[in-house]
Amino acid sequence: MKEFIEYIAKNLVDKPEAVKVEEIREEDNKIKYILQVDDIETGKVIGKMGKTAKAIRTLLSALAAKQGIKVHMEIPDKIKKDN
Repeated sequence: MKEFIEYIAKNLVDKPEAVKVEEIREEDNKIKYILQVDDIETGKVIGKMGKTAKAIRTLLSALAAKQGIKVHMEIPDKIKKDN
């Protein structure tokens, strides 16, 4: 599923090399994905009124249901950098 998210995100942004997906396994068969893109392109993966992000989450949930797991995807506003 990580590859699925990367594929979609890379095709939505102008800088596909900046796309990063982090997978965090949680308890009770749950997985959290954190999708990070270049700061100026966050809006492209979120979409107007969150419609693009919602569509990605819907597809992701359908894939996860087939595998019997639950998933959650976050798109942070800014990439956290250590200064």
